[in-house]
Amino acid sequence: MKFSCIQENLYQGLQVVSHLATKNTNLPILSNVLLKIEDKNLKLISTNLEIGVSCLVRAKIEQEGEFTVDAKLFSDFLSLLPNDKIDLTLKDTSLQIEAKNYKTKIKGLPATEFPLIPQITKTTPFICQVSDFREAVADVIFAVSLAETRPEISGVYLNFNPQEKKITLAATDSYRLAERKISLTKSGGEQEQTVIVPTKTLQELARILSILKDEVLVEENNNLEIYLTENQILFSYNNIDLVSRIIEGQYPDYKQIIPQTYKTQVVIETNELIKKVKAVSLFTKSGIYDIKLEFNKTNKETVISASNTQTGENTTNILSEINGEDNNVVVNFRYVLDGLQSLNTNQVVIEINEPVNPIAIKPRKGKEYLYIVMPIKQ
Repeated sequence: MKFSCIQENLYQGLQVVSHLATKNTNLPILSNVLLKIEDKNLKLISTNLEIGVSCLVRAKIEQEGEFTVDAKLFSDFLSLLPNDKIDLTLKDTSLQIEAKNYKTKIKGLPATEFPLIPQITKTTPFICQVSDFREAVADVIFAVSLAETRPEISGVYLNFNPQEKKITLAATDSYRLAERKISLTKSGGEQEQTVIVPTKTLQELARILSILKDEVLVEENNNLEIYLTENQILFSYNNIDLVSRIIEGQYPDYKQIIPQTYKTQVVIETNELIKKVKAVSLFTKSGIYDIKLEFNKTNKETVISASNTQTGENTTNILSEINGEDNNVVVNFRYVLDGLQSLNTNQVVIEINEPVNPIAIKPRKGKEYLYIVMPIKQ
């Protein structure tokens, strides 16, 4: 194996893949990155056995081959090299690196010991805009359940609907629910398909998409391709592929808890509401985090309050546009803030039926986003 490339290109390729490479006492090679040259292309690959990431890097190839080296050591060393040409050659059990004023050997392990990454045939993809998908993931992923007792809600639900030309992402921990819809630019077939994707997979994908610099690794392209098989999902963005297992099981029919009607609809300035909720939250009961929202149609105001026998109490109000009846609800302020901070809109709409029913929070204008919060029973 022998090739040369620019330091910036190789280093950014390592940033894409090396995060997955972690120490594993049972399988030490998992802390390595695989450098593979075939068909005149340099490919970097890493895996944690549940997720695999590969990335093509521009390079001048002289001799094909493959080898693995410690991902952290290799990345840390490359980060210190000048942004110039680097020559790399495999000699015996070491990767020899020659750069300006540097001559280095990094010991590694044979590629034959490296785990196989599942190969998914790239046919009939679902295609959406990278920026839309990245934002949608951020809008829902915080609501995923952290408990391992119910694996079906420990990931994000993805529904691909060719008829509506939409992808729906949803997450719940049974106390709140976040749902976001984005447009498909191309549909992979005509059948509606659903999968549950592990949280770590989407976190890794979001991390990768956020670190890419313009045209260092890839050509200008904002399309994210998604391929599905029976138990795997592949995300492909230009020269980067991320493949992951999917979670088995049936996602709960969350549509049942989405209110279809409401007795009270409230429109409030989002930033003002966030500020007031944060102020009142300082006086909530520890471990309960309860705030009371009271909607007064006559005074055209929302009253937010909390009290704690140890710290005191706080009440504040906000001018609001209220349609329907006077109403009130007690909710966990943390859940409310999570939803409000994802809206990215000037005005928020809150809809409520009874104090014992879940409330719906959504933007007045803009993206298709719905956030449901279960009330705290008094």
